[in-house]
Amino acid sequence: MSAVMSSTSRTAASRGFDARRFIVRYGLFILLAILVIVFSWLRPSFASAGNANDILRSASIAAVMFLGLTWIIAAGEIDVSFMSVAALSTMIIAGLVSSGSGWLVAALAAIAAGAVIGALNGLLVAGMGLPALVITIATGGLAGSIAAAIGRGTSIPVATTGFVGPFVDANIGIVPVLAVAVAILYAIGWYLQDRTTFGHYIYAMEQNPRAVVEAGVRAGRILFLLYVLSGILSAVAGVLLAADLSSGQPYIGTSYFIDGLTAVLLGGMALKMGKPNMVGTLVGVLLLAVLLSGAALLGWTDSQRQIVRAALLIAGVALVVWTRRKTRSRL
Repeated sequence: MSAVMSSTSRTAASRGFDARRFIVRYGLFILLAILVIVFSWLRPSFASAGNANDILRSASIAAVMFLGLTWIIAAGEIDVSFMSVAALSTMIIAGLVSSGSGWLVAALAAIAAGAVIGALNGLLVAGMGLPALVITIATGGLAGSIAAAIGRGTSIPVATTGFVGPFVDANIGIVPVLAVAVAILYAIGWYLQDRTTFGHYIYAMEQNPRAVVEAGVRAGRILFLLYVLSGILSAVAGVLLAADLSSGQPYIGTSYFIDGLTAVLLGGMALKMGKPNMVGTLVGVLLLAVLLSGAALLGWTDSQRQIVRAALLIAGVALVVWTRRKTRSRL
């Protein structure tokens, strides 16, 4: 009888409120809310409609760029070429438009280039089994070099933003139409991630890739598709950036490198405890956008902002690694 009672009490305790687990799972949401409140208190202009609109627009473009990266890291691999692909996309757009091509042709060419870089990554990593970090550094360098060559090392201004510019600038109240579109895109991504076997395969590939292959799943094909998707989405983000900035910027990708990894890895702690996911990445992107805007209003220098970004990246990596080790130790 006492054994039964002891077992029951342990079960009840395990079902009780776990403050530490709650903080880990929802800490990113809490931090985002705290930052919004603090910045709004210190600088009332932070909470203005115009600033909120700017934050959502910049976060939306970054969120498009980081969506594919989220699933690649969730599958246990890495892609550090995403920001260079976006930069290449802006330069292809600017180069073609300035030479007389229409925005539709330029956008399709830019997206095709992103797909090619993604396919090259997928072929070398998933098809040939080469190390993802080395390969994507190389392909990222290739994309960046081509971007610099198009403009001979300088940016290329764009006289017109075509059909993309009005879309980027359009609003529903204070909310950019782009933010609504990105929210729908991430909702679809969340459904695929959490409600389909495709999403389950992605997480299984990180936990036990050999078991996935032995189960008859074509893990290599899935990883190849993830790299192609990352290349395409990075190029789409580049198209949006070219319209937003009215220019092609060959070196703009460097500003997104730390942000991308931080948003995905730090966001991996939200909800799924160490597993990169759609909701976590979206919250991570918003947190970085809020931090950047608030820091600018407070007069922080670029070096101070970079220190905070680097600290968040280190925290994200440490938390993800720690959580995965704890999870695997229980298996």
